[in-house]
Amino acid sequence: MKVIIVGGGIGGLTAAVAFHQRGWQVGVLERAPEFTEIGAGLSIQPNGLHALDMLGLGDALRSGGPTDPPAGIRRTNGSWLIRNDVDDLKRRFGQWATVHRAALVDLLRAVLPAHALRPGTDVHAVRPDGAVRHSGGTTTADLVVGADGVHSVTRRSLWPDIPGPRYVGYTTWRLIAPPHAVDGSVETWGRGERFGHVPMPDGRVYCYLMANAPIGSRTNLDRLRERFARWHDPIPALLDSARADAVLQHDTYELPELRTYVSGKVALLGDAAHAMTPNLGQGACQALEDAVTLASTVDTLGVRAGLEEYDRARRPRTQMIARRSRQAGTPAHWTSPPLTALRDAALPLLPLSLFGRSITSVYTWTT
Repeated sequence: MKVIIVGGGIGGLTAAVAFHQRGWQVGVLERAPEFTEIGAGLSIQPNGLHALDMLGLGDALRSGGPTDPPAGIRRTNGSWLIRNDVDDLKRRFGQWATVHRAALVDLLRAVLPAHALRPGTDVHAVRPDGAVRHSGGTTTADLVVGADGVHSVTRRSLWPDIPGPRYVGYTTWRLIAPPHAVDGSVETWGRGERFGHVPMPDGRVYCYLMANAPIGSRTNLDRLRERFARWHDPIPALLDSARADAVLQHDTYELPELRTYVSGKVALLGDAAHAMTPNLGQGACQALEDAVTLASTVDTLGVRAGLEEYDRARRPRTQMIARRSRQAGTPAHWTSPPLTALRDAALPLLPLSLFGRSITSVYTWTT
C-alpha cells in the first residue's frame, strides 16, 4: 500500500512515521528545499506525548528534561489572575515537554528512509482518486494525506467552495531568548495584548507575544521592547536579551468547521483540517493525534472504512478543542477598561482546580 503525504511539517512527518512503521510505502512531498521547521519553541502536552509514545518516540522528548505544566496567568504588574496547582496537574496528567520545533522535525525525519522524503516539490492540485499533480509530474497512491497547513492546497483542491482561513484579529511573535531564570510557564494579560514565557530544558526561554493588530501589520523587536517595557519582570529582560533575527511574526488564523475531513482517497490532518488559535497550545498536539489515528484506522479497516472512522473520531474532538481555544483567549484581547477590570477582578475568584477540570478531556486522549 502506498501513501503520499503533502506537507513535511510536524503533522506530515508524524503521519509518515506512523504509516512507515506499519509497512506502507511512504512519500512526503515538501515545497521547501529541505525538511526543517522555521519556528521557535513548542510545548508538547501529555496527549501529544501519548501520541508520540504510540510511535516509540515519546521518551526521546522526555529525556531532554521535564517541563512543568502551565503555572498560570499574571497581570502586567505581576500579580496572579489564575494560579494553577502545578503539582496536581503533573500528578494527574504526567509530564510536559518543551522543545525547539526543528528538534521534533529532526526526530521524526530520522526515523524515515531518505528516499521517502522529497523536498523542493511544489504540489499544484490533489484529486479525490489519489492523484497528486506537482512540480515533478503526477503521482498516484492508495491514500493521500493533506498535511499542508492552514493555506492547504489539498483542501482548496477538494473543498473549493468552503470559506478560507479567518484572521482572528491578533498577530503573534515568537522567539527564543538566551538562558534566563523564570518562574515556570506563565502568561501575562494586558489590554488586547499578552506575553508568555516557557522555560526550555537547556535554560533558554521560549517567548510568545500576541497583540490586536490589523492584518499584515509588522512590528520589529525595538518596538516590542518599548511596548512591554513596563510589564513585570522578567519580561523586559527577556526582550532585551533577544536578537532581532530570532523574532518570527505571523498573523493568527483559524478555519471554519469543515463538514468532513475526507474526500475519496484523501484525508486532511493538522492545520489543513482544523487550524486553531494557539491559546491552548494544542495545534501540534492535535496534528500528532490525527496522524497516529489516521494510520491506525486506515491500516486496520482499509482505506474507505478507515477514512470514515478517522473522520468520525477526529472531527468532533478537534473542532471542540478549536472552539475552546478561541474562547480561552478572547478575554486577553479585550480592550475596554470596564471589561478588563471585571476580568481582572473575577479570574482570581475562580477555584484553583478549575483549569485541571476544564482541560481533562483534552489531556487524557487515547485512541
